[in-house]
Amino acid sequence: MILKIEHLGIAVNDLESANKLFTSLLGTTPYKTETVQSEKVSTSFFQTGESKIELLEATDPGSPVARFIEKYGEGIHHVAFEVDDIRETMKDLREKGFRILSDEPMKGADNKLICFLHPKSTNGVLVELCQEIR
Repeated sequence: MILKIEHLGIAVNDLESANKLFTSLLGTTPYKTETVQSEKVSTSFFQTGESKIELLEATDPGSPVARFIEKYGEGIHHVAFEVDDIRETMKDLREKGFRILSDEPMKGADNKLICFLHPKSTNGVLVELCQEIR
């Protein structure tokens, strides 16, 4: 079951300068910065009320984030929803006809298991499901 919007992912060319911009905008600094090798990105997270903003900088020119920026420019890359049981949610959404981009959840940033739904099955929006690793 989807519980809430967990974060908005924003693709950026330069994480350091984007961190400065969002620190100024939000009045707070990122609480976490990390690299996710499997997704070929460096990320930083800002807490905004009950939700978060995740900034994503590609670490490889062939990564999905690099291709996104090349095609669309910097901007909102995905919306992430927190779920209580990612495997059960994946199974349920597959049965409902949603196209999920992986067979199993993978380890993502910020201590989460994640998976993505193909934008062609979600009105053009890349959707990420995430569950806290327990």
